[in-house]
Amino acid sequence: MKVAYWPGCVSRGFTPELHGSMQAVAPLLDLELIEIDRGSCCGAGVIAEHNQELADTLNARTFALAAETPGAEINTTLEAEGLAYEKGLVTNKNFLWLLVEEIGLENLTKKVKRPLTGLKVGPFYGCYIVRPTDRLGINDENPRDTYMEKVIEALGGEVIDYAGVHKCCGFPIITMNKKASLQMAGTHLADATDADADCLVVPCPLCHLNLDLQQPMAAGEIGRDLSMPVLHLPQLVGLALGLEPKELGLQRHVIKPTSVIDWTTAVVGSADGASSGW
Repeated sequence: MKVAYWPGCVSRGFTPELHGSMQAVAPLLDLELIEIDRGSCCGAGVIAEHNQELADTLNARTFALAAETPGAEINTTLEAEGLAYEKGLVTNKNFLWLLVEEIGLENLTKKVKRPLTGLKVGPFYGCYIVRPTDRLGINDENPRDTYMEKVIEALGGEVIDYAGVHKCCGFPIITMNKKASLQMAGTHLADATDADADCLVVPCPLCHLNLDLQQPMAAGEIGRDLSMPVLHLPQLVGLALGLEPKELGLQRHVIKPTSVIDWTTAVVGSADGASSGW
């Protein structure tokens, strides 16, 4: 399956392990990633807050690069680049949706070489992949707000339910209220810890920034020790499909997943066991 691949600026800059793991996993899923040439930032956050038209144009530009089709009012801004965007001709899907709706859970399970047996995984959706439900096509036919659990189970892992599964990680407000942002992240990590999760998995690089990169500061804000590994979705999939930790960039994480994963024998090791392969 050929897909026009837009990695985004965050996965290229702050979380390059996400970009790298996606590229490593794709061939194992029979996906051919055709990276969108000259793809730009989506404009979420700061740009959208200051200039919504610019943010909309950036996204229309990305869709136009992917589809190269005429139409749409916003094309007056894109004419200088010889681009045009027509609504509806590009289907924009997160990797999570692609796994369930295009590849299929049964096919995914068949590709598993290292089942995540015994690994207790807490899904963390974040804000943007589950809201607003109507615009994201979340309904009884497409229960996209449950896909993470389905993928974890398809990979052989155990799903851990906890209070923060569908809550905001706090990143969107970090420039306005860092204390509250870190408290939100710390609370979710603590709840997952209390639910006995071995790790969290996220489909959003911004969630990874707040839950992994900022975890030491989040721990300080809630006055509690935290050591919860947070994996990008392609990393979790890659592990089950047989890729090694270094291939997936797991050594780049602030909170290393060595405390719950023993690479010498299986995916899951004792919490206090020695780890290798890094």
